[in-house]
Amino acid sequence: MFRRAPRPAEIAGMAAGAGLLTALSLWSRPSPGPLEVAVAVLAFAAAMAQLWRPVTGALAATALAVLSPVATTAATIGALQVAWRGRFRTAVAVAAAGVAAHLLQWVWNPLPALGFRWWALLVAVAYGALLGWGALAKSRMALVVSLRERARRAEAEQGRRVAEARAAERRGLAREMHDVLANRLSLVATHAGALEFRPDAPPERVALAAGVVRDGVHQALEELRQVISLLREDGDAGVQPTLDDLESLLADARAAGQVVEVADAREGTVPPSLGRTAFRVVQEGLTNARKHAAGLPARVALRGGPGGELLVEVANPLPAAGTAPAVPGSGLGLVGLTERVRLAGGTLDHGPSEQGGEEGRFRLAARIPWPT
Repeated sequence: MFRRAPRPAEIAGMAAGAGLLTALSLWSRPSPGPLEVAVAVLAFAAAMAQLWRPVTGALAATALAVLSPVATTAATIGALQVAWRGRFRTAVAVAAAGVAAHLLQWVWNPLPALGFRWWALLVAVAYGALLGWGALAKSRMALVVSLRERARRAEAEQGRRVAEARAAERRGLAREMHDVLANRLSLVATHAGALEFRPDAPPERVALAAGVVRDGVHQALEELRQVISLLREDGDAGVQPTLDDLESLLADARAAGQVVEVADAREGTVPPSLGRTAFRVVQEGLTNARKHAAGLPARVALRGGPGGELLVEVANPLPAAGTAPAVPGSGLGLVGLTERVRLAGGTLDHGPSEQGGEEGRFRLAARIPWPT
């Protein structure tokens, strides 16, 4: 049922239309008497009442239509209003009451030229048309409301997806920031540790180490600034390093005094998405080796080919207990790396292992599908 209050424009339009049609009906009468004038005034009031109470207003106008044809306009408008804004069963009942009222109207105001049968047929067809018109308008209005609601929901869903995509991108940027800064800061920590434990080193070596620390800090700050700017702008992650940048990563590690051996047995060109994941595996492995096994050599192995999988392995000997202090870390590097490799469809294994009876080694190995 129609509940909301009518708008001022609806009130003005209904008042103008009902007043004009009622006046025309009254004017069409040859010599309207006091009864017809009174019915016209009450019919106008019933038509206005249909804005707030369509059923009540329609029934009131229908009852007045029994007394005079002046109220026919208000009665038919009421039937249309109920069919448009009310339940279908109620609209059928109001239409049936309108047909009955106009059949009774024939008793007070017969039309001999038309005949009762034609009059009954005309009234039934008119009310049937009003009922169908109102029901069609109601269905169309319901469809429009449904489409608007679906559009609103689709817009809200799209907004939610955009927000989730931005949140996922921010999480990715946070992982990138951890990976990059952990690598840089481990280099800085290594050289700073050398300055702390070798205060008697020659001045030129102290100056060289201090220069590496300064450059590392500057690079870390620059990378941090870039990541923060991306987070603020909700931009993309930019161009991330791949295995094509592996030599630069190894050069930085060796400049920090880390001994790195590389065994590269790849049999094709690594796709960029696969290369980014593999680069992060090597970076995290070298970073952890510097943190927890400072001064011990690390070995990087790459092998595989298209259609199979890429094996990325970083291994280093386990240090003797208490030989060197470990650089503190968050412990989230391997967690984030495991998630990164899993999203690429691969697996990541890490932990101490024995290889051919040699001393214990820490091994970080990722197996990632290599598409053809």
